[in-house]
Amino acid sequence: MGDMTNSDFYSKNQRNESSHGGEFGCTMEELRSLMELRGTEAVVKIKETYGDTEAICRRLKTSPVEGLPGTAPDLEKRKQIFGQNFIPPKKPKTFLQLVWEALQDVTLIILEIAAIISLGLSFYHPPGEGNEGCATAQGGAEDEGEAEAGWIEGAAILLSVICVVLVTAFNDWSKEKQFRGLQSRIEQEQKFTVVRAGQVVQIPVAEIVVGDIAQVKYGDLLPADGLFIQGNDLKIDESSLTGESDQVRKSVDKDPMLLSGTHVMEGSGRMLVTAVGVNSQTGIIFTLLGAGGEEEEKKDKKAKQQDGAAAMEMQPLKSAEGGDADDRKKASMHKKEKSVLQGKLTKLAVQIGKAGLVMSAITVIILVLYFTVDTFVVNKKPWLPECTPVYVQYFVKFFIIGVTVLVVAVPEGLPLAVTISLAYSVKKMMKDNNLVRHLDACETMGNATAICSDKTGTLTTNRMTVVQAYVGDVHYKEIPDPSSINTNTMELLVNAIAINSAYTTKILPPEKEGALPRQVGNKTECGLLGFVLDLKQDYEPVRSQMPEEKLYKVYTFNSVRKSMSTVIKLPDESFRMYSKGASEIVLKKCCKILNGAGEPRVFRPRDRDEMVKKVIEPMACDGLRTICVAYRDFPSSPEPDWDNENDILNDLTCICVVGIEDPVRPEVPEAIRKCQRAGITVRMVTGDNINTARAIAIKCGIIHPGEDFLCLEGKEFNRRIRNEKGEIEQERIDKIWPKLRVLARSSPTDKHTLVKGIIDSTHTEQRQVVAVTGDGTNDGPALKKADVGFAMGIAGTDVAKEASDIILTDDNFSSIVKAVMWGRNVYDSISKFLQFQLTVNVVAVIVAFTGACITQDSPLKAVQMLWVNLIMDTFASLALATEPPTETLLLRKPYGRNKPLISRTMMKNILGHAVYQLALIFTLLFVGEKMFQIDSGRNAPLHSPPSEHYTIIFNTFVMMQLFNEINARKIHGERNVFDGIFRNPIFCTIVLGTFAIQIVIVQFGGKPFSCSPLQLDQWMWCIFIGLGELVWGQVIATIPTSRLKFLKEAGRLTQKEEIPEEELNEDVEEIDHAERELRRGQILWFRGLNRIQTQIEVVNTFKSGASFQGALRRQSSVTSQSQDVANLSSPSRVSLSNALSSPTSLPPAAAGQG
Repeated sequence: MGDMTNSDFYSKNQRNESSHGGEFGCTMEELRSLMELRGTEAVVKIKETYGDTEAICRRLKTSPVEGLPGTAPDLEKRKQIFGQNFIPPKKPKTFLQLVWEALQDVTLIILEIAAIISLGLSFYHPPGEGNEGCATAQGGAEDEGEAEAGWIEGAAILLSVICVVLVTAFNDWSKEKQFRGLQSRIEQEQKFTVVRAGQVVQIPVAEIVVGDIAQVKYGDLLPADGLFIQGNDLKIDESSLTGESDQVRKSVDKDPMLLSGTHVMEGSGRMLVTAVGVNSQTGIIFTLLGAGGEEEEKKDKKAKQQDGAAAMEMQPLKSAEGGDADDRKKASMHKKEKSVLQGKLTKLAVQIGKAGLVMSAITVIILVLYFTVDTFVVNKKPWLPECTPVYVQYFVKFFIIGVTVLVVAVPEGLPLAVTISLAYSVKKMMKDNNLVRHLDACETMGNATAICSDKTGTLTTNRMTVVQAYVGDVHYKEIPDPSSINTNTMELLVNAIAINSAYTTKILPPEKEGALPRQVGNKTECGLLGFVLDLKQDYEPVRSQMPEEKLYKVYTFNSVRKSMSTVIKLPDESFRMYSKGASEIVLKKCCKILNGAGEPRVFRPRDRDEMVKKVIEPMACDGLRTICVAYRDFPSSPEPDWDNENDILNDLTCICVVGIEDPVRPEVPEAIRKCQRAGITVRMVTGDNINTARAIAIKCGIIHPGEDFLCLEGKEFNRRIRNEKGEIEQERIDKIWPKLRVLARSSPTDKHTLVKGIIDSTHTEQRQVVAVTGDGTNDGPALKKADVGFAMGIAGTDVAKEASDIILTDDNFSSIVKAVMWGRNVYDSISKFLQFQLTVNVVAVIVAFTGACITQDSPLKAVQMLWVNLIMDTFASLALATEPPTETLLLRKPYGRNKPLISRTMMKNILGHAVYQLALIFTLLFVGEKMFQIDSGRNAPLHSPPSEHYTIIFNTFVMMQLFNEINARKIHGERNVFDGIFRNPIFCTIVLGTFAIQIVIVQFGGKPFSCSPLQLDQWMWCIFIGLGELVWGQVIATIPTSRLKFLKEAGRLTQKEEIPEEELNEDVEEIDHAERELRRGQILWFRGLNRIQTQIEVVNTFKSGASFQGALRRQSSVTSQSQDVANLSSPSRVSLSNALSSPTSLPPAAAGQG
């Protein structure tokens, strides 16, 4: 009859639903609409339309017991008709989109404009050149070679911009690709248990099809929608879909709807899969999100690049709750504005840009005034109309000189250095098991001052192992020898553990040789099964003798019972029940205990109290979880009343008590010691009880006995931080967090509150930078709030991964230490580069400026400047940015948020080396021809060939830069600058390579480079002067930084000018809007720009500090800027928050990010 109706139904259906093959008794649409119903509605609908769940199984051609036949054609057909269990991720950005994003950086835009102007001007040849009557400023005109080579400069700048853009875009692109690769790897590893052809098999989630019979058990995340067909005590947490935190009890006759993306909190059962992939409830929400996402992208240009990359089961379900969608948007925005370095760099860039502009403006003004005064006042020439074009040409030339000064001032290598440094670190961090999802997280990590870590799985292995046991009246401190246990006891023990645990829990052989055996299923049960194996027994034969369907009655574990029991029928028709559970609960129900001979003896309450004291408490203090295994026999008749639990779970006989521990990962104590040495406080936030938590914290070295620290439980923590009205008060948190080391029995909100409290605290002078590790869905909020969120790659849920910045692919705490090392290394690499770059720029700007003003002709020609500025900078950024990190990085305290980017030591180095270089260049410029007995290159007539004199100056300048590059490797005033130089082959290659190219340029560069070949002795002198840099570096290192009063005062200003918190926040608001426009890719650019500022600052300091620039002191604008510089030089990094007086460029980092 059933078949008849089916075919009938189908013949009708064939007409309406021709698109679906006429194979199955329900269409995809019908099932999909069925799954949208809840509770009783659904039950009614099933009854009316199908009859019962059995009927649906028949229509879907599957058996509730045997499952699908599992033949390939059948599975294929199901996939075609009902879809695959796969939600397609959002399309990644194309390479061109990434290029476009990279182009929108401020520094690059400034450079592009400068380049286009200078290109345009190089092709501008006004008429009237031959007019002799017009004035000529002596030495003013460029020589021919330079006029012809004028375009090179503009072109070279554009080339550098293209380089930077391509490098950035490529980085972002490969990062996205890597992330997707990891994502798909994670997806493939997710498996689910289904029944096919009567066999229980584990298949990848994506392979599940409609009609599959899936086994669900405690802790599962449901991979598809389905109907509950049988099982016991199944409770589901549907909060991810409905936002209701109550657990929903499922039953065949009241509420059989199981929805994808929800968690099984209790019990077990089987479900018939009815909707997969995009047709499941999660999938439907996903498709909505995907569609909405596209428009949103167009609307506000700030989509996180990786948003789509993590299109995974469940993370966006949050948006289904309505309110959270906005939070997600906000959160993704905040992620961007957070980076400390970025803030400091943006500031720096703006300052350098300003100073460069001032310098170039002064240059142009001085040149124009000199020319007009000389021509019209001194020589009293009239302004002839036919001479106008000539005068214009002069003015244009002065303008070009101005642009050159500006271009020299702006460090093109800066954005590139940052990009290279970050990209290199990210690549290398991948090898250290850190998958970086947001580039800036990498350097923020170097500033971290606090880490709030999860316990299970991060500090511990998340592999439960039995380490102590109490069997037959003996307390064994390690796994007992099998021969020491009575055979009767042993048999009972093995049966009790093998039968009374979920059959889905197994211990499988390791995947790789030498690895630990794989634990599948409930971790505690795995620990017990592992104990059986350690006792040289095997649980498999017991299970195959007593298969799951023969179990007479199962009382599954739940939070009320705190125990699990299984009843079996013995061959003589009597019953035996095995129980296991939390020892304090099960022992209360025991009235006998097996003694050494395997005989039950009486177990009285006072024996129990003694056992608690002697066995259980010592185990708990070692951080062990105690589990008691017991059994009870029942007669065959009368059969007990199995529903009367209180009578059944009583009068037990205790077999043994075991202490299970989740052992601390072997590398954790060392990693935590490194963190503490590096000035990072590690706090443990866990859901475990306080004794276990404290024991583990002591084992890890988070707390040391006798120290002054706090270990609180969640309840107590909440009581202390809330006022009478129950509101959280920041000052109450400030009293607690500095000493808090362990927070036990904590809820996700407690974790979030703690992280937020530490981040918002103004209790210490340095604002805290907090990293958080988490693996559960419940850690999401805290991970998002933290400055850097670490998610576990293996154990982590998708929600946690989506909220994180860095994914630890090996779930290991010591990888976090590596991340700190890399982060600090990024910061140092950038500081090294700055130190080198600023010295070059300061010298070049001053030489170009004085040269233009005194001799009307810069001793370093435009093309030469470009070689120094562009090529050497680019190479130097590569050389200095790829220094590998060393353990010594972990010996210093974190820089924190308000330390300046350029420390006093660096300032001393920059100024010191600049003084040396300037002294030598000016000496060579004004008396060089006498020293070398050569023709003077000064005031050479027009179109004269390049002079040896100026070539020597250029060559010496380059040699000094080369040797100074070696000095720049150390920024904390170390003496040995060669330390570890051979560990960085890139550096050695680049220094030697640059030297070789310099030889070629000087000897064969000719007109385009304005070089004339030099003799060997002249070369020797150039190299000798260059080597002097290394000696001079030692001299500078000898000067104690503390003696340099002017630098010191500069450092102090920062503190005084602290900007009030409210102002900070308002300013940040302004930035927000601006930055929102800038896309994620630009950040790097920003960062780059950022550095430029300092450069300029420094320039100014020179101007106000160095005597030969005394004349400029009157320029108020300049002076005010030198003060900024002064601020820059405070103790150990540029303090961005105050170095710049203009509020708009406050670093985003200063805001309390939401």
